[in-house]
Parts: sequence; C-alpha cells; structure tokens
Amino acid sequence: QVQLVESGGGLVQAGDSLTLSCKASGRAFRSYTVAWFRQAPGKEREFVAANGGQIYYADSVKGRFTIFRDNAKLTAYLEMSALRPEDTAVYYCAAQLVGTYNIPSAYGYWGQGTQVTVAS
Repeated sequence: QVQLVESGGGLVQAGDSLTLSCKASGRAFRSYTVAWFRQAPGKEREFVAANGGQIYYADSVKGRFTIFRDNAKLTAYLEMSALRPEDTAVYYCAAQLVGTYNIPSAYGYWGQGTQVTVAS
C-alpha cells in the first residue's frame, strides 16, 4: 500500500529546466519500482522513466531527463532539462512491486498528476 502526490509542475519556456517531485506514504515505498508517465490532451498515457532494479527512459527524453529517488524522504524526482513544447503534458508518478516497467496497466498506485507546459 502506497499513496503518491506529485508537485513541481508549471509554465516554462523551451530550453528551460524543471524538477518534479512525488511524495509517497507507506512504509514499503523502498520496495516498489517508481515511474513517471505523461499524458497530453487527446493522447494516451506515455511512459517517461522508471527507477527500480534498473533505470529506463523513453527515447524522447533520454539525455534530458533524470529519474532518482530518496527513500529516506519517501520521495521520487524527475529532473527535466532542455524542455520542448512536445513535453507539455500532465505528468504522473506511479508505483508497482512487480510488472512490466513501461506500461500503465502494470502500476497499481498513481498520483493525481501535475501539469507541465512548455511554451515555444
């Protein structure tokens, strides 16, 4: 059992940086894989990054985004740089104990989402 709350979204210009946070509750947080997904209007939810036994990134963000976690603070982060207009979306964090790392249906726990808007 884990509960997740995202924060840190906002409006930025292309090329800017932004860091998102995902604060968790639940004593077993350190045992879970945590991931970030995003969803733009009219689009399906898209995998961004995951941090568990291994770290994975979508090709569209590799080299620009970094996922990391501080288990003592029960918080996961997504550092984003060189932001592009196509990064505009609602960003969600998610957690799972076991499953495929890059599909939404594998994750049983989700935050409420935080909006990231990148102006051109």
